[in-house]
Amino acid sequence: MDPILYWNEVALEANRVSHSNGKDEQTGPTLSSRALAIVHLAMYDAYAGVRGNPNSPVNLSPYLPGLPDPQLNAAPEAGVTAAAVAAAAHATLSHLFPSQKAFFDQKHAAAGLEGSDLQAGHAFGLLVAQKLLEKRQDDPDASDNGYGASMARGAHRADPDNPNQGFHAPFYGAKSYCFAVTQRHALDEPPAIGSPDYVQALRQVRGKGIAPELSGTLPADLDARTPEETVIGIYWGYDGAKELGTPPRLYNQIVRKVAEKQGNSIDQNARLFALVNVAMGDAGILAWEQKYRYDLWRPVVGIREDDPSMGPTATGNNGLSENCDPGWLPLGAPKSNSKTADKMEKNFTPGFPAYPSGHATFGAAALYMTRLFYQVMGHGRDDLFNGLAFVSDELNGVTQDNQGTVRPKHARSFPDGLWQMILENGLSRVFLGVHWVFDAYMPDGAGNPNIQQNVGGIPLGIAIATDIYNNGLNLSTVGPSHSSC
Repeated sequence: MDPILYWNEVALEANRVSHSNGKDEQTGPTLSSRALAIVHLAMYDAYAGVRGNPNSPVNLSPYLPGLPDPQLNAAPEAGVTAAAVAAAAHATLSHLFPSQKAFFDQKHAAAGLEGSDLQAGHAFGLLVAQKLLEKRQDDPDASDNGYGASMARGAHRADPDNPNQGFHAPFYGAKSYCFAVTQRHALDEPPAIGSPDYVQALRQVRGKGIAPELSGTLPADLDARTPEETVIGIYWGYDGAKELGTPPRLYNQIVRKVAEKQGNSIDQNARLFALVNVAMGDAGILAWEQKYRYDLWRPVVGIREDDPSMGPTATGNNGLSENCDPGWLPLGAPKSNSKTADKMEKNFTPGFPAYPSGHATFGAAALYMTRLFYQVMGHGRDDLFNGLAFVSDELNGVTQDNQGTVRPKHARSFPDGLWQMILENGLSRVFLGVHWVFDAYMPDGAGNPNIQQNVGGIPLGIAIATDIYNNGLNLSTVGPSHSSC
């Protein structure tokens, strides 16, 4: 048994359950990515320490400095390595998701640990978990206590269709220590409101992202969303919905498919899943810093208040601009599995600023890191998903939409590999009506992604992955930002 894949599956289940059991443990995109980074880094250091300095093509240098050498020099399949990984995973998971400890106990008992030096491996795994949890103990939470939304034109405010949603993690990005990057990667400004690039993005999402019941209100010169674009929007959702969890779970599911196809060794999986999840840990920090730095409104506010006569800073005007629709609403992030006998929850716009897209940043960080791990450099298609199809839990034949209707199962293939996934994942948020296209990437004159331009979550995620990969997965010395939220 591969202990990394075993406990990765347990960690992904913990993420799913945490968004289903009402305990609010590590919920939302920022805390989910933080939790998965901690668990996988603990697993990695526990595994690498017990393995010692093997004659392996995989770099297993430790993440945390100053860990003792248990001098076990164990084989990948040895019981002692599995015991170390199990102890590290169980301890971090139990700390992060205490309401699920009975489940973690059961999975630990079912791991089939046997062989010599189990006690030594277990003790080392516990030590690693303790050191890593101590290192992250002062991380901020996702609370919005002390935060007030700006009333300025163009600033993010609560979804008018879900006005009590609050604001997710306004202080998290700027006040967090990074996990492994060597610098706080930042983006260029998004297109200015009213500029040609902004207006083009507005017209795109107004047509492609509109709620189905309002599609008849669209002007004739706007392109409406196609059925496939609706599928793409929902497919990449995972917006903290019951039974689904958050985007970091989705991208781990995809990486598991790649790792299994590639026939990874345990050494490779230990390193790969640590790299992928630490990249998403830093993506959660840096994307949220940029979100609250630029504080850009979402389409649901931007389209409804495009005319200066709308909104808190309204000025007198006779008539409306052609790009303003005060009644516009998006298809929305899918509130899957929310229908109960006496309640139907609305789809929604997430409660944090638009720019950059968290989905785009997380997806690019995780999937570009996977490309780097397999020595796929640069931009463009790859063959890492050849012969594979992936079924999103949003469209698995079981998950229900917010009206209680079961969505069909959809097996989706990606002939251009993880690169196609990176781009489609970013664009999917436009089809839900919750993001501008430049939140993911800046289109060129033909509408194709211009990844060279430092605008959007995809360039940010790529920069994070490249930095960590080139730096060799070392503990970051990058502290909180001096900028304020």
